[in-house]
Amino acid sequence: MPMLGGVRPPIAALLCALLAVAGLTALGLGTVHEQDVPQALRDAERQIAEDAADSVGTSINASARAVRRSAASDPPAGSSDPAAALRSLLPTGHPVGGGVLLDPRTGRPLAASGEKVPLAGVDAAALVRPGTGNIAPRMAVSGSGAPRVLLFARVTVPAAGRKQEENHDQAGDLTGDQEDEERELLLVVSEKVAAPAVYGEGRTGQLVDRNGKVCATAATVATTRAALAPPAGHRALPAAAANAAHAGLPTGDVSGSVLGAGHDGLRKVTGWASVAAGDGKGDAAGLGLTVLTGREVPPVKEGADHTWFALVAAGALVVVAVLVTLVLWGTMQRPLLQLHLSAARLARGVGEEPEERGERAELVRPVPVLGFGEPGRIGRALESIRRQLLGETGPEPEPPVRRRPGVRALVLVCALVIAAWGVPLLFLFNRVPAAKAVPAAAVADQRARTEAAADRVQRSLVRSRTDLAAAASALSGAPPERATEVLRREQADHPTFRSLYVLDRTGAVVRQVGKQPLRTLVHPAGGGITQVNTSGKIPAIAAYARIPTAGKAKGAKKPEDTAPAVVVAEIGVDALDDLVSRPGLGSVWVTDAHHRVLAASVGFQAFQPLPSQRLTRLVAKTDAAPGSAGTPASAVLHAGTAPGEGLSVAAAAPLAQTGPAAGLGWRVVSAEPAAALKLAAYQVQARTMLAGLLALSVGGACLGWLHIVVVRPLRTLTGCAERLAGGDRRTVLFPVHHDECGSVTRSLELLRQALVDRDRGAGADLAAVPAPSFECGSAP
Repeated sequence: MPMLGGVRPPIAALLCALLAVAGLTALGLGTVHEQDVPQALRDAERQIAEDAADSVGTSINASARAVRRSAASDPPAGSSDPAAALRSLLPTGHPVGGGVLLDPRTGRPLAASGEKVPLAGVDAAALVRPGTGNIAPRMAVSGSGAPRVLLFARVTVPAAGRKQEENHDQAGDLTGDQEDEERELLLVVSEKVAAPAVYGEGRTGQLVDRNGKVCATAATVATTRAALAPPAGHRALPAAAANAAHAGLPTGDVSGSVLGAGHDGLRKVTGWASVAAGDGKGDAAGLGLTVLTGREVPPVKEGADHTWFALVAAGALVVVAVLVTLVLWGTMQRPLLQLHLSAARLARGVGEEPEERGERAELVRPVPVLGFGEPGRIGRALESIRRQLLGETGPEPEPPVRRRPGVRALVLVCALVIAAWGVPLLFLFNRVPAAKAVPAAAVADQRARTEAAADRVQRSLVRSRTDLAAAASALSGAPPERATEVLRREQADHPTFRSLYVLDRTGAVVRQVGKQPLRTLVHPAGGGITQVNTSGKIPAIAAYARIPTAGKAKGAKKPEDTAPAVVVAEIGVDALDDLVSRPGLGSVWVTDAHHRVLAASVGFQAFQPLPSQRLTRLVAKTDAAPGSAGTPASAVLHAGTAPGEGLSVAAAAPLAQTGPAAGLGWRVVSAEPAAALKLAAYQVQARTMLAGLLALSVGGACLGWLHIVVVRPLRTLTGCAERLAGGDRRTVLFPVHHDECGSVTRSLELLRQALVDRDRGAGADLAAVPAPSFECGSAP
């Protein structure tokens, strides 16, 4: 008869699942091979190139915004002269190489400053066409062949400079209304291409244009002169990286790494990343720049081959699978199927008509008793019922209940056998200490990336301070309406500013835009960056700048106008969180001078300590000794507080050694779990644990399935069969499963009815028979 369930599907599924796990174990562990340069180092070099590209793009964007902001400011008195206007328009605090004012109608320069600006291919009339947005920067080549970045901005100047232009225009080709009050010019600023900032001993960095030409080169202090010269096989690498970055822009594949050939016992690892990748849609996205970083690393020693272990583990699991399947087949599946056939045979025997029974062939043949436990007990009960039907014996007393091992204990033993294979793989085998598994180069890369994160935070703070100083100059002597407009424009240009306000000499807020200040400075002096509070729910970080005295400015009529004042910008903590959050760097924290958390890439509470005392001790190693600025530190340690967490590669670096942010005493701390690194030792460990977990999971699932659909019904069926053999004719048996147990239950019910009919034929007192009970089974 077809079976919808039963004992066969769980056992077959268990065998197939365990064999599949064995195959995955052999394939997964056998394909892991030790590399002379681990993938973790190649990924780290790619991420270092991405960090450098992000810094380059941020720097170019900041310069472009500074030029546009300077061009949009109100021209000072006497700026009608083009030369004077140009001097006032050049942004302060930014590395400007040269500047020029162009007349968009003629394309001729009206004034120039600094080095000669390369204007080849610059169409001034097209750039200042009405209705266009911000003018994107572009690359150019100076007269000496050096690359330059050209920054553009539209400038509106008084028309008094028009007369001077006519005096200088010998060709006399200028036309127009001499009575115009204002005119629009084009400001072009030339900047040198800055080399990417790289960190780490022996690392070099290159900035490459879209044609593969190296624009700038940087190297760390420890880099030798020989390392700056690329090997012969790497001379085409800049062009190849530039082409790959340009081709990967539509798909987002704008970074990668290359492993060079070995020489002198070292191998060169090079990472590349497009500036447009980190810049996104900023001003630097269209320049086509690519950053290359590289360093030479010693190859790791040849590790053990895991193929033999994979084959042995997979073979052992195959043996376990076959052994468990044979045991379940011989002690559960085969006896239960035999019981199904024997019970059906007896049911056919009692269902034949008297003239068809003959010698009662179906009832004469004994019931074979196979297996142990519940199947054996059911077989003995069926044999007793057969003999009762033939009249050879009467009801047998129900045997006393004894705690003997049955099918449930058998399933438990099979589970233990599977666990004996899976548990060692899950907790014992292929465990390598992180101190030995993590190469020193990976620890150095974590330190280099932490230094880069500290540099990003430091540059952002210094840039905020520089731009705030420019805004302070614009506020000098400005009327209230104009001052408020300057503050609003400054906050629009700096989304990191949560609040901007002006303080008078007493420290009172006289003008404010943005959110409510967290805490104002008291009697500030000069300018800089400071941490306003040391407790509370939100850390208060502020940049401030002195507003120049406007005593001699035109229109200053009151003494209050010349009173010294300070403009303050509170920097949101969310901006610092975004700066330190980088892929592959792990958890990153920014701490104050007392090693308390100010910002982090993970959830934190303001001014909480670091999550581990080991991290705190690592940060303490970076503290500056008397007369020094502090040095970065890194180590492999336990960086978490939760039990069971593994080792991490941690690093700490001071925020700044010089500049306005040096006095803050901040540190940037990072911790990346060592298991997250793509190292062969951890890959083998993870796959070994996965194999053990899969074996335990499929073994538990299949044996649990077997217990639910076979063991529990079989134990219930055993009690019903023994009670029926012991003379219980009242309990009606209802099959509740469409499987072997249900078939045996249906046959037992037919046998019970035959026994009842036989007792009636023998003159049994039917009136004394109580109503049937429903203790065994339930209604279908």
